[in-house]
Amino acid sequence: MLSRLIEHRHGMRRIEPPKGGLGLFCMASGAGYELRVNEVYSWDGLQRGDIPFVLIQHTIAGEGRLDYEGTRHVLLPGRTMLLTFPHANRYYLERGRSWEYFWIILSGREALRLAGAILAVEGPVVTPAVAAVDRLAGACLALLSGTADTPGAVSASAYSAMATLYDEAIGAVTGYADLPAAVLRAQRFVAENLGRKIDVAMLAQAAGLSRAHFVRMFTGAVGVPPSDYVFEKRMERATRMLLATDATVGAVARACGFADANYFSKAFRRAQGCSPGDFRGAGRTGLLKALPEG
Repeated sequence: MLSRLIEHRHGMRRIEPPKGGLGLFCMASGAGYELRVNEVYSWDGLQRGDIPFVLIQHTIAGEGRLDYEGTRHVLLPGRTMLLTFPHANRYYLERGRSWEYFWIILSGREALRLAGAILAVEGPVVTPAVAAVDRLAGACLALLSGTADTPGAVSASAYSAMATLYDEAIGAVTGYADLPAAVLRAQRFVAENLGRKIDVAMLAQAAGLSRAHFVRMFTGAVGVPPSDYVFEKRMERATRMLLATDATVGAVARACGFADANYFSKAFRRAQGCSPGDFRGAGRTGLLKALPEG
């Protein structure tokens, strides 16, 4: 399907929402296949209106840039960007470079729900398997070419794209969907607020439970107390940022909710057995297993 999309050539299609009838909770409002070469191309996630929507954008060739929650991502071929709006993000083309990609814009509460779950687990950049990319390209081609020409067909293509990314990011995570709704709300709050102070009272409020009830439910469902879960998620983000970005240790500390670089470095060493700098260096040379423990 990717080859067929490329053969279809560059273009864009806007899709009008269906009027009347039953609401469709995962709907596409546009699709495109574009090539940008050495031009001004920059989108600010807070300047795209107040109506929530989702963007899936997959890089075929060249490279784009994404600034997301204090982290800069390089969108190389094979990587898929997933964003929800409005949100403080910016994606753009650097001067002198090219970026070839296809995209789908989606709306509806199911599209937003699935996107939120993917972002909580994987972040805004996913590297799908070849077969998954083909399914994403197939959904884009159906929308772009007009093959998906009825509300149901448009919704099916949109849902296919979201479900494909869901399988890539979450499909292998067992037990995720079986967690109580209150726990999922708390986990979503953690994912969206890792860059700032989070305490148990805030999580209980997000879950809609009393503090004592929340702690019992969360610990029983997840297997660790809420405070330990928050720390684990901070460490997960920190390790991803250290390996995938050139952000300073101080910037990583702030993006992960630590008070300062010194406290972050001490916490990181306790958790990982090495300093953030050593972890980054070893990870980029494939030597993580050789780092000393303790």
